[in-house]
Amino acid sequence: MDITLDKKDSNLASIKVKLNAADYQSKVDEKIKDYSKKAQIKGFRAGKVPKGVIQKMYGKSILVEEINHLVGHALQDYIKDNELRILGEPLPNQKSVDAVDWDNQEDFEFEYNIGLVEDFAVELSKKTKVTSYEIEVDDKVIDETIDNVRSQFGTMTNPEVSEEGDTLFGTFKQGEFAHDTTIELNELTKTAAKKFIGKKKGDEIKVDLTKLHKDESKQAAQIGKTADELADMDKNFVFEVKNVNRKELAEVNQELFDKTFGPDTVKSEDEFKDKIVETVGQNYGRETEAWLNKTIQDTLIKNTKITLPDEFLKDWLKHTGEGKVTDADLEKEYHLYADQLRWNLISGQVAKDNEVKAEHEDIQAATRKMIEAQFMGSGLGQLGDQMDSFVDNYLQGENGQNYMKMAEQVQQEKVLNFVVEKIDIKTKKVSLDKFKEIVGA
Repeated sequence: MDITLDKKDSNLASIKVKLNAADYQSKVDEKIKDYSKKAQIKGFRAGKVPKGVIQKMYGKSILVEEINHLVGHALQDYIKDNELRILGEPLPNQKSVDAVDWDNQEDFEFEYNIGLVEDFAVELSKKTKVTSYEIEVDDKVIDETIDNVRSQFGTMTNPEVSEEGDTLFGTFKQGEFAHDTTIELNELTKTAAKKFIGKKKGDEIKVDLTKLHKDESKQAAQIGKTADELADMDKNFVFEVKNVNRKELAEVNQELFDKTFGPDTVKSEDEFKDKIVETVGQNYGRETEAWLNKTIQDTLIKNTKITLPDEFLKDWLKHTGEGKVTDADLEKEYHLYADQLRWNLISGQVAKDNEVKAEHEDIQAATRKMIEAQFMGSGLGQLGDQMDSFVDNYLQGENGQNYMKMAEQVQQEKVLNFVVEKIDIKTKKVSLDKFKEIVGA
């Protein structure tokens, strides 16, 4: 067997594997012999089928199977032994595959294209500057949150005429097409919501979906379609109102306090407000932390030069997608995949250069924290002595995949924490509206 690497670029190469009969024939003969002992073919006693019959019936498939097995293992061993950092998996050159004459050839040559990770360095210093935002929990935010809580635990009513903030249930119609759905007025712009105010059961409203929602996916979802299905449709519909729904806000009293935070957690309106401020601060803290992490990733991706073999990766994505990934999908989403790949490479390099590792104890602690949050969020309280058992069962689940997922998550967190210590992060206080504007929400 002869294996050679042909490097076409810093991030693209091909591996050629050449075989002759000496590489595979003994294995093929061994399998044919084994088949003859096990095969049950009409006209022959079990275990007494002549090799010639097996060769004629199964020889070609045995040959193909054995050569694919040999080549596959040879490829992986070559990649490992030569410490090649590849992207995706080797892709067979289809021309070399199609040219094989399995009936007459004894010598074979296969070619596989591979994407390579070219050498790069990640600079971590105070020259890298990132802004961390802290949302100010002002009276406006507190009042809005209290109103949301009151709405969540409020009572549903069905008034005669719609007002601002109501939900309209009805049917979108266009010719023979009809789809029942709801329209949340508080999710629309004031201009878009205006035409649905003052309406009652039986009223019909002309609706242009492009003016109802800017986002195409929301337009499509409104009539129960996908964005692709909506593309060729007329966007003008008639909406027939069938019902008006309104949430009457719950009273601010002990019943609301208990429903929101649990029995007797707060016992006065002032305590309720203080608890709201605390909870909102924690929630927005998670949002700002997530945005900071994204900003750090985007900044390092921008500052670290990593050239990817884009055409190879697109071919690989289509190949692994088994026909489900189209050129249109790649045109729309490849840049997202490429940036995520760049970040994974950067994260891995930072971890390698600085010996950042997800230890078993870290993985257990992160899993414990996740399970505790899930149980507390479900109102089931603490698990106590049962927690260790829940953690072990989760990490052993899905044939070890849960453990790998948690390990990857912990590794990413540790890398980000390491990066935070190395770069320059300035904290800036902003209002909630300003933060939403920054993140494009």
